[in-house]
Amino acid sequence: MNYKKKILAVSVLAATCAANANTTPEQDLIKRDPLTFQQWHLQNTGQTGFSLSAGNEGEDLNLDFADRMGIKGRGITVSVIDTGVEISHPDLKNNVVPGSKNLIDGSDYPVDTHGHGTAVAGLIAAEEGNNLGGRGVAPYANLIGFNYLDEQSIESWMLSHGLNEDFRALDRFTDPRVFNQSYGITPSAPMNGDTSLDPVYALQQTVLQDITLNSHWGRGSVYVKSAGNSFALYTTYINGERFYVLPFENNQILNNQGLPFHNANISNLNTTFWNLVVSSLNAEGKLASYSSAGANVFLSAPGGEYGQDKPAMVTVDLTGCDKGMNVSGTHKNSLHGGSELDPNCNFTGVMNGTSSAAPNTAGAVATVMSANPALSARTVRHLLATTARKVDPQHEGVTLNFESASGETLSYDAIPAWQTNAAGYNYHNFYGLGAVNIDEAVYKALFTSVSLPELQITDWQEKSANVTIPDADLSGAQSTMAVDENLTIEAVQLKVNIDHTRLRDLAIELTSPSGTRSVVMSARTGFLNGTDGGYTDTVMLSHHFYGEQSQGNWTIKVLDTDKGTSRTLIYHPSRGFFGTNGNNNADLGVLKDWSLRIYGH
Repeated sequence: MNYKKKILAVSVLAATCAANANTTPEQDLIKRDPLTFQQWHLQNTGQTGFSLSAGNEGEDLNLDFADRMGIKGRGITVSVIDTGVEISHPDLKNNVVPGSKNLIDGSDYPVDTHGHGTAVAGLIAAEEGNNLGGRGVAPYANLIGFNYLDEQSIESWMLSHGLNEDFRALDRFTDPRVFNQSYGITPSAPMNGDTSLDPVYALQQTVLQDITLNSHWGRGSVYVKSAGNSFALYTTYINGERFYVLPFENNQILNNQGLPFHNANISNLNTTFWNLVVSSLNAEGKLASYSSAGANVFLSAPGGEYGQDKPAMVTVDLTGCDKGMNVSGTHKNSLHGGSELDPNCNFTGVMNGTSSAAPNTAGAVATVMSANPALSARTVRHLLATTARKVDPQHEGVTLNFESASGETLSYDAIPAWQTNAAGYNYHNFYGLGAVNIDEAVYKALFTSVSLPELQITDWQEKSANVTIPDADLSGAQSTMAVDENLTIEAVQLKVNIDHTRLRDLAIELTSPSGTRSVVMSARTGFLNGTDGGYTDTVMLSHHFYGEQSQGNWTIKVLDTDKGTSRTLIYHPSRGFFGTNGNNNADLGVLKDWSLRIYGH
């Protein structure tokens, strides 16, 4: 439906339901502020974003209808958990409300010395129509900020993620209903998901669950999380020194046969149901070159490339030409260095990463919430899922060719192309359920009067397997489990115990009773050899089964896809390159046991 028809339909609704205050038509968003015309993520007309090349028309968040109806986040507070936020910035200050905290000195000013958090805040809710810079996705939303990345104690985590000084959940109208987390970790080995061994992580899960489901008088809040920026390579720290970890295949550095080198399903921050994980799109409507991906990705959203050769995000920067991303000097991005449009360097054209995709999604969540604040947080997530756009529809997935243990050339569907599951939802490991589609989600929210039924979470159901994993063989190790509970699935968690000494060879698949196959851990993921030699109670998440029924037989399959012909490289600036994972596993691996937990209604 085009936006004119939608405006007519909603005008009829407004005549009978005056409670919706966000229905004032606005002028074209491209006329609002000096830099808005280059904010391709809002309305992509083929802009360059001040870079050297242009994007593709229409590859954006699709918010024309919401913009014209004035549905832009009013009454929704978004918490920016980051490097801090320059809350006095002229393009942010009018949307800042009480609640920010400097977690180092206890003041109400979350000093940002980097600029990352300030840029994130600008993407969410920079003011519109003030003749400054551009605008945010939800320019009427409220903002608070925390400099959590400078003070990462558990107390700081709780304060920034929704608890007050007494460590009780907040419930005031001005408290956050959206939390943006544009940060993450890149483990070099599988993480142990046994919460009994990590009381801090167990506490965090309890807090996230409580606030997601019970804050705001039972309506709940949404935690948005960046997927990561490690598709091609990642960094790790050994004895305090920074090392770069890279794939090496067919005698080529950075050749991973098109597969993500660091799967988004590695980090336990990304495998919790309570975080809405987002991958990043560039201005051409494809996965950004750096964006992590995996079965845990819920949605994709614009994040851009690097703002030099290809467009990044145009957003708020620290004020002045001596700090932040935009400083004095010559730059490839024509906005930078004190340009005519921005002589004081208060804005930037090089913000990028899943750090940008997350706040664009957080702004979308705030927009949908403001269209119908009575809806539960889970229902808002559901509306975004049901309206997501099938971006990059011709993407063929990734086929991995490898030599079997017997010398035969095998072909493996390592990342499936877009699949339609049994409930009719499209899914791709690169893009999740699809690209954020604000107008369609807002329109549905306006005409949705009932939230999703109460969330049900099954206990972990365990299955002992003890099946050998054949080396370099498509048959893999398989095990089947019967699930009796019949829920409409919102997410599935998988927990595995696997013995194997070359984890980068392994792919892990989960197939639902309806026959939908989800690659929950892709082959060639760049693990370093760990001391435990495998997965120990490692938890992964899949949204591939969204909307399907949980009852029936679930099957896990673990495949070894390499007989030792590929390896991993480590690079240190002063020590050069050295290799690891150079030898094939001497012994066959074993799928020892696995467990499932279903989230649904």
